[in-house]
Amino acid sequence: MPRPPLDGLIDDLYHLAGAPPYARLTLPPMPGAFLIVNLGPPFRIRAGAEIEAAEYADGCVVTTPTRALEFGYPPGTRSVGVHFKPWGPAQFLPMPAAELCDRPVTLEQVWGRPAVAELRDRLATADGPHEMLTLLEEELMRRLRETAGLGLVRHTSGVLAATGGAVAIGGLSAAAGVSSTHLAQRFKQLVGVTPKRLARTYRLTATVFAIDPAGPVDWGALAGEAGYFDQAHFGHEFREFTGLTPTRYLEVRRRFLREHPGHALDGWPLPAD
Repeated sequence: MPRPPLDGLIDDLYHLAGAPPYARLTLPPMPGAFLIVNLGPPFRIRAGAEIEAAEYADGCVVTTPTRALEFGYPPGTRSVGVHFKPWGPAQFLPMPAAELCDRPVTLEQVWGRPAVAELRDRLATADGPHEMLTLLEEELMRRLRETAGLGLVRHTSGVLAATGGAVAIGGLSAAAGVSSTHLAQRFKQLVGVTPKRLARTYRLTATVFAIDPAGPVDWGALAGEAGYFDQAHFGHEFREFTGLTPTRYLEVRRRFLREHPGHALDGWPLPAD
């Protein structure tokens, strides 16, 4: 767990090394963002079926996405990274988060080539994963800066998280004493998406995590409990976010469980092959 004040911006820091379970993994949208410092061969990201995959040698930054991302991993991957809360990257970005929405950028584009090269060198020569994560945490502490409107966005996002997205956005802006337009603008600037879009992401994520892939799934009951108008509405939302129908998603999840039981990545990434 990162130390304060990073703990209010970050869910965790991680180290990843070795052979990935699949050469290509699909990452459905989630209410969060991430930063990867790559220390191995380049990896590839495709942000949408109609977009060509791009190569990332030094790493990347991804703000809260609205569509699934496809990752192409080399056989021997090695990296350290940060899983941010939705508003987390804003204090480390030189541009509005909206400019990065569904457009992953290289780490160099965010922090500059000399700084990233130095950080990667220090990480590559560190004495094990613990020291690597300590170095990354120190880099984040050093780059932390004040960001206007962060308190408003953080509080509102916390309400969305606590309710699983099942809350009226108009009520949130009224409770915060700001207009819905002002709230949406702040969210776009600091999260990359509007409060309504983030609420939808929280709701779908909570619904997906409620699925037990080992047993039968009553999709109608699941949709109703999550507050979707009907099963058709749920299915449309599911396909828009993940690119898969609910039943196809379940097939792919079961494949992962069957082929890699107990794997650290099980739960959200899905095999794309």
